[in-house]
Amino acid sequence: MEMNYPVFTPAMKKTHKILIPNMAPVQFRMLAAAMRHEGYDVELLGNCGSQVAEQGLKYVHNDTCYPALLVIGQFLDALESGKYDLDHTALIITQTGGGCRASNYLFLLRKALKRAGLGQIPVLSLNFSGLEKSSSLPMSIHFARMLLAAIYYGDLLVTLRAQTEPYERRAGDARAMQEKWLDRICGEIERGHGYSQREMKRVMPQIAQDFAAIPVERVPKVKVGVVGEIYVKYSPLGNNDLEKFLASEGCEVNLPGLMGFVQYCAYDISEAARLYGGSFWEKHISGWVLAYIGRMEQVIISSLREAGFHAPLPFSELTKLTDGLIGMGDVMGEGWLLTAEMVELIRAGYENIICAQPFGCLPNHICGKGMINKLRELYPQANITPIDYDPSATRVNQENRIKLMLAVARERLADREGLPHMSA
Repeated sequence: MEMNYPVFTPAMKKTHKILIPNMAPVQFRMLAAAMRHEGYDVELLGNCGSQVAEQGLKYVHNDTCYPALLVIGQFLDALESGKYDLDHTALIITQTGGGCRASNYLFLLRKALKRAGLGQIPVLSLNFSGLEKSSSLPMSIHFARMLLAAIYYGDLLVTLRAQTEPYERRAGDARAMQEKWLDRICGEIERGHGYSQREMKRVMPQIAQDFAAIPVERVPKVKVGVVGEIYVKYSPLGNNDLEKFLASEGCEVNLPGLMGFVQYCAYDISEAARLYGGSFWEKHISGWVLAYIGRMEQVIISSLREAGFHAPLPFSELTKLTDGLIGMGDVMGEGWLLTAEMVELIRAGYENIICAQPFGCLPNHICGKGMINKLRELYPQANITPIDYDPSATRVNQENRIKLMLAVARERLADREGLPHMSA
């Protein structure tokens, strides 16, 4: 079958700059470093603002899911900025596979590029599902290990900053510490170091101890967990700087790590084969992959605990939290993982939860919003608010709804700690 779109060829590695959409800023900065080590010229996009959504609306139907609209809008806004040589620029986008619309972003992006008169720009697919073989980013075991390590380093830095910054005595210490380690690890990864389990066992405890040494005052704070659709959950562009807003409200935020989603995707291959039938390879691949990732997972968990921080549950424990709640065959979008993360957060003391979802995202409405009443029955302390994100949803409305949730959280915190109630 003849392809009617440009393909990123090996020769383009030397001639093209690849633009990366900025979903999870810390983790993606490290992923960019891994790509540089592989010889790619990459740039992580930072253009935000209302013009990004406006660009997306020009080229993507407004019924399309909000993350697709924003990712495509960010690409087109960058391409039309005049900063890039359009004949030597390429784009990269992730594909998860499965039934989520995210698997079709690549085709929507190609269609938008063509409509914008930019059809010559090739698009690479980053996926582990065997999709888009002609356009997928070549993936060696060495490169995959580097990408996994980059995600875990990023998860660690996000977690440590989140548990330190709300309590720091000198404003800016946690941010500066995160930047220091980001620069150092990115430099190591670009040089091809830092991603082996031996090196992670050496470096991760150092990172945690550095954060533990920051002077803090551990006063009672409202603790908020954030779950939801993967892009809106992590992207400041997608969630209107949700983490920054919660910080301005004096909250400690728990954002479950990106690696949890990677493990979920790996787990689902063998679970689907168990439920519906499959080859020997399909039935066992998840166990092999998760065993490898689990060794890195244990490093991050022990590093956090030994430095006095809260650590997430191992993924093997997370899979048990949905018993009696939701079937493990529910794998559309974030599927059962979304429900499991809410249970973990509630049990860990982050019972105030924001479920961030694109308007019309059916998997999130079922596995997130649809599970709230059941979770409240099981955990009466659960204070969960679903927030829809969409081009037509106003930031003021979203933040007002979050403030109502926080008002309840503050009252409960005051009762629990014997503190006076704050007036609205």
